[in-house]
Amino acid sequence: MADHLHRNPHTWVGTGLGGVLMGWLADRIGMRTTVTFGATMVSSGLALAATGHHWAIYLGHGVLIGFLGMGAIYPPLVTYVSRWFDRRRGTAIALIASGQYVAGIAWPTAFAWVLAGHSWRVAYLGFAGFVLVWTIPLALLFLRPPPAPLIGPGAAASSVRGDNVLGLRPNLVQLMLCAAGFCCCIPMSIPQAHLVAFCGDLGIPAGTGAIMLSVLLGCAFLSRQFWGLFADRNGGLLGVFAGNVCQALAIVAFMLTQSEAGLIAVSAAYGLGFSGIIPSYIVATRDLFPSSEASWRVPLVLFTSMSGMAVGSWFAGYLYDRLGYYAPAFAVGVLFNLANLALIGTLVLRQHRHGGYHTLRDAMTPG
Repeated sequence: MADHLHRNPHTWVGTGLGGVLMGWLADRIGMRTTVTFGATMVSSGLALAATGHHWAIYLGHGVLIGFLGMGAIYPPLVTYVSRWFDRRRGTAIALIASGQYVAGIAWPTAFAWVLAGHSWRVAYLGFAGFVLVWTIPLALLFLRPPPAPLIGPGAAASSVRGDNVLGLRPNLVQLMLCAAGFCCCIPMSIPQAHLVAFCGDLGIPAGTGAIMLSVLLGCAFLSRQFWGLFADRNGGLLGVFAGNVCQALAIVAFMLTQSEAGLIAVSAAYGLGFSGIIPSYIVATRDLFPSSEASWRVPLVLFTSMSGMAVGSWFAGYLYDRLGYYAPAFAVGVLFNLANLALIGTLVLRQHRHGGYHTLRDAMTPG
């Protein structure tokens, strides 16, 4: 499913937008019901898209798989996990989010095996059945209600509704996080969506480009645990900033590298750098805002980030179609990355001025 999300902008936008609604709903009906509903919608969307009609593909991917399906699973689930941890929250979120990269490496091989002997429709229907058979029982077995938010001396420093955050209005900080997420995910999407085509443009075989993509995802999986630990020790905001510095350098390296060996190395470096950015956004949002608001603040950050992924993958293709090469798309990605660094850098400086990350952490009980 993660590999599918990386490549379908309708699903990206649907997942992010649906997460805002489903995150609010999960607080009222529980994660078990929400995830069960989401898994049913994903399976229904896959079955509908398997009919092959244009309207069915758009409706199946954008509404059923994205808005109602993954929107009810991924954003509410990371919010749910974040409520079980205080001091090790970054590590926990990184571990959960790493499942996407395992899926991105494993599922293409399984789908290729099915496609070799059957059709893409069979692959869709088979995956629909797999989602139902595995996701719903796991949700019913393991998704029990999270601990109640801390109130009083053990609560986070920002846990009182209406308090200023880093000396600013809370919704202004939320807006800056959302804008930063949108800006950083535009360049983040370009190598993931266009690496194989970029290699073909340089005369490198598509099979080698696919290997580079696997290297990228594999390195992202390995390094995500490091970034989770980094966010635990230094705060989510600094994790976002450091990850975006690494991402910006890797995007520039893609523009300057044309050899096969060089691109494999850059793909590995890119995977090592960008993988902690989204989990760090979640940690930062939970660090800065009260737990009672997490059900809509975390999905809102994810929505704007996923919208950036959708816009970035589409816009890179648009520029390539108009100009005939990928350098302008990567250059635009660098500009958006710089805008992200300006926004997050401002918040990091304000955090340092207001006592630093550990002021929040010291006000929390171990978890």
